[in-house]
Amino acid sequence: MTLPRPAAAALLGGLLLGGLALTAQAEDTFSPDQLAVMAGGCASCHGTDGRLAGAVPAIAGRPQAILESRLLAFKSDTVEDTTVMNRIARGFSDEELSALADHFANIDAP
Repeated sequence: MTLPRPAAAALLGGLLLGGLALTAQAEDTFSPDQLAVMAGGCASCHGTDGRLAGAVPAIAGRPQAILESRLLAFKSDTVEDTTVMNRIARGFSDEELSALADHFANIDAP
């Protein structure tokens, strides 16, 4: 079966646009393995799964919006009296910080 050129061009264009939409969506999400790697650095101070309580606050189970807001504030260096979080947060994209906030918000609090 041979499609007329306009129909073939429309079909090809639709497939390309659909593929681009799927690529864009995939870039906004992270696999569990990617999240585990990103969150691994947090364990040094916040404990395994963000549950360490003490001088450094536990982050497991805190609301996603609060965690994300705080991470973005660290990244933009608008939090006073921080130790290293402003430098750590700058190493992540806003999308990665949002994914990390979601990750820790979905872990049961200690």
